[in-house]
Amino acid sequence: MLIPFGWMLVSSVKLDAEVFTVPIQWIPDEFHWDNFTQIWERIPLATYLKNSLILSVSITALQVLTGSFAAYGFAKVRFPGRDLLFVAYLATIAVPWQAYMVPQYIIMEHLGLVDTHLSLILLQAFGAFGVFLMRQYYLSIPDELSEAARLDGLSEYGIWARIILPLSKPALASLALLTFVNTWNDYMGPFIYLTSNDLWTVQIGLRSFVGLFDAEYAMMMTGSVISILPIVVVFLLGQRYFVRGIATNGLK
Repeated sequence: MLIPFGWMLVSSVKLDAEVFTVPIQWIPDEFHWDNFTQIWERIPLATYLKNSLILSVSITALQVLTGSFAAYGFAKVRFPGRDLLFVAYLATIAVPWQAYMVPQYIIMEHLGLVDTHLSLILLQAFGAFGVFLMRQYYLSIPDELSEAARLDGLSEYGIWARIILPLSKPALASLALLTFVNTWNDYMGPFIYLTSNDLWTVQIGLRSFVGLFDAEYAMMMTGSVISILPIVVVFLLGQRYFVRGIATNGLK
């Protein structure tokens, strides 16, 4: 699993002619570190990184908000048809995106949101997986806490914000990290909805090195290495909560 990743790192400091040598030359005769300076001059990489960051942060914040809020309703609020509605909502995960890709595009086109970041933000602001993840964690929180808060006069919004959310930091961090990584690495969404060069994300921007007859693979690998740095930073900042969110099944 690590071999392609290592090949990417090594290829980022090679020339194009050296990328596909057989056998793989793991230690180049000469390291071309200038690739990491040239790429900023070849394409507007700073703009692409900024666009990816805007989309990733916006979508992650919205998914964490909507997912945790909906999960609270499914886990702690009793209303008729709750479980049936949750199963129906969860069933949307089984529907492949390709099945409703065209209707979504038509809707965005009628709303005049094609070639805007808002189209991607609205389409990905809600996610059934996030609701499922948060609901399962909420179920491990004793109902006695919510009941005691209700007896003290706290509203459902107050219970969610002041009791449930503070106890759910590991699950929130897990959802935020997974959403951020998926949004940052998304290729098809920006490829379909964004046509203006100044709106492209870094994944689309790397296509700039693919020509009609050839591709500059060394530069593509250099851009890929740069593009993973924000993900590494986010993971390092949230890994403690992420591991706890995956490993925790209930409260002590």
